[in-house]
Amino acid sequence: MDYLLSSVLLTPLVGFLVLLFIPSSKAMAIKLWTNAVFLIGFLVSVPLVTRFNPDSDFQFIQKLPWIPSIGASWNIGIDGYALLLTVLTTLVGFLAVLSSWSAITVRLKEYYAYFLLLQFGMLGVFAARDFLLFFVFWELVLVPMYFIIAIWGGPRKVYAGIKFMLYTLVGSVLMLLGILTLYYHHYTQFNRLTFDMAALLETRMPAGVEWWVFWAFFLGFAVKVPMWPFHTWLPDAHVEAPTAGSVILAAILLKMGTYGFLRFSLPMLPETAKHPTVIQTMAVLSIIAIIYGALVSLMQKDWKKLVAYSSVSHLGFCTLGIFALNPAGVAGSILQQINHGISTGMLFLIVGIVYERRHTREISEYGGLLRVMPLFSIVFLIAALSSMGMPPLNGFIGEVTVIQGAFQVNIWWAVACASGIGLGAAYLLWLFQRTVWGELAEKNANLPDLNWREITVFAPLLVLAVWIGVYPKPFFRIMERSVATVVERVTPGYYEARGEINPLLPQEIKQALLQKRAEERAAAAAAAKAQETAAPVPAAAPATPAGAAVTVPKH
Repeated sequence: MDYLLSSVLLTPLVGFLVLLFIPSSKAMAIKLWTNAVFLIGFLVSVPLVTRFNPDSDFQFIQKLPWIPSIGASWNIGIDGYALLLTVLTTLVGFLAVLSSWSAITVRLKEYYAYFLLLQFGMLGVFAARDFLLFFVFWELVLVPMYFIIAIWGGPRKVYAGIKFMLYTLVGSVLMLLGILTLYYHHYTQFNRLTFDMAALLETRMPAGVEWWVFWAFFLGFAVKVPMWPFHTWLPDAHVEAPTAGSVILAAILLKMGTYGFLRFSLPMLPETAKHPTVIQTMAVLSIIAIIYGALVSLMQKDWKKLVAYSSVSHLGFCTLGIFALNPAGVAGSILQQINHGISTGMLFLIVGIVYERRHTREISEYGGLLRVMPLFSIVFLIAALSSMGMPPLNGFIGEVTVIQGAFQVNIWWAVACASGIGLGAAYLLWLFQRTVWGELAEKNANLPDLNWREITVFAPLLVLAVWIGVYPKPFFRIMERSVATVVERVTPGYYEARGEINPLLPQEIKQALLQKRAEERAAAAAAAKAQETAAPVPAAAPATPAGAAVTVPKH
């Protein structure tokens, strides 16, 4: 039994329990302890990457009895997709808490306690292999995020917190009904009570029942993404939340919805997932989100609200890629989820920095920041270019891969994606022009540039943005089997039907097939060369005798 994943998962929980015994009056001790716990959590997660075998499925598995009477267990493990989200969570969690060092001054102990509890819940969502355990972690995330918004948020914090809680709770209740329906049908087929996800994959339900379970899952996950028209809670939550809360919300919490589609809706309900009505509905909702989110962002006067609506647009790319149901679309969606966590996380951190200095998010209040904050302006530019998909940064790779997958299904899907990219460039460049260029207002003349702590927060995200943009191969390699598993569950024989090598085949068979194809190409090239050599050389035309007249044809 492997305890590495449990160590990653339980680190924030242990940190939370220790924090309870630190007196509230010791502010520095609270900050140091919490930041140390988040840093340790990230460092402990690094061996997950170094020890991960991309040619295997779920790894670092640990299974212990929990509630045997109903078939529930402490069952955790991760595949390539969950690994990427887990490491992103540990990294962004640490950076978000570090960004709060000087921004939060009241009720510090509660603030950091809620973030530790939130981190525990998010990691549990991505690690759980038991459906009941997954649901417990899913619900656990709501409580600390609600209090983070409602206590340390802006003027409308209570309204935003309650709206966030109500929307997500309604979706969660419907998702729970779907889980229990799946659980019941598995029992009637196999006479076995279990919430084990691997076992539930074997369940076959009547078409009508599967249809309703799919839409129950859809509402739970669509609210969390959020997809249009379930997105209305997101701008309020983002705008009112403190900076670290907005970063976690955008970078991690929204990915729980797309994770649910790829982990449960498609593999467990494949017949409904590939139904033309479902695909068309999901495509239309995704395309509306891409265009609508970008257009509304163009109209915003509030810096933070602009970034919030951009998330609606960017997540539309992710859901469209998922329901392209091909390797390019699914892989592009997963990479774009990671990219969104990086680029939009940076954009919210940027908003937090200017708000901490000026206490306003009105775009019209800024201008000419390049003159007093050159380092800030450079980071802002890179984050904006990353978000709009400019090569050689990460957003370009994700968006191009999604467009490739969409194009294979319907050219108009690809056209809609391209339109969204153009609109994204418009609102981000316009935002950059209005805040960084132009005349420097007197009230902005003394704004300090980034300090060393803030540079430290941005540095890992900038490195990742460039790394994925220049060399994305390791990321695609990690997610390869996860992508193939989803595609083969929905469309069995997909790779064989197209003459492609199935990544799920054993490594020896894949190597043999690759070698055979290389030999066939070499033989074909040799045969073509031999045929070219053996071809008869055309006879040369007889030379014209010297002095002979040359007849020129008349036209």
